[in-house]
Amino acid sequence: MKKIFYPFLLITLCFSLNFAQSNSKQKQKLTETQKLEAKREKFDPKRDPNLDLQTAIAKAQKENKRIILDIGGEWCGWCRKMDIYLMQNKKLDELKDKNFIWVKINMSDENENKAFLSKYPEIQGYPHLYVLEKDGTLLQSQNTAELEEPDLPIIVPNDVKDKEAFLKKEYEKKKARSYDLQKFTEFLNKWSNK
Repeated sequence: MKKIFYPFLLITLCFSLNFAQSNSKQKQKLTETQKLEAKREKFDPKRDPNLDLQTAIAKAQKENKRIILDIGGEWCGWCRKMDIYLMQNKKLDELKDKNFIWVKINMSDENENKAFLSKYPEIQGYPHLYVLEKDGTLLQSQNTAELEEPDLPIIVPNDVKDKEAFLKKEYEKKKARSYDLQKFTEFLNKWSNK
């Protein structure tokens, strides 16, 4: 019995270690995104946007910066994607921090901030950015869809044998779409207080 038990124990132990290592590698991949997700400032339905704007105006005037109102919510995948995108692109994040006071304004079922947002042009999609002068004057209403990577149509070449696999792969690429670095950089440069 011992002759069977020890090899079985050894095989089980090796399998467990191998599984633990592969599971650990999988967790490491998720950890970077999870770290950024935990680090990013959240949209808070309890915050007072009027007070936040007044605080931003005072800081912007003191630091000679413009203000960006980031309108969105925790329900918005592209809002979270934009935060993470900015944090992953250090030069872009530095450009943002150097030139702007960034203020998150919640828009959700819990708190739509209708009275505050009624002062600004209508929003077509989220996230949405309003660029303000350091005194709070509106300079630009920016649809962030214009800052995304292009959404190109999927065209299946005639020589593809497994069209279903090809389409599945292409749809996965589409889901991974993000923001366009050049467009986002141009937007921030254009509205920086030079």
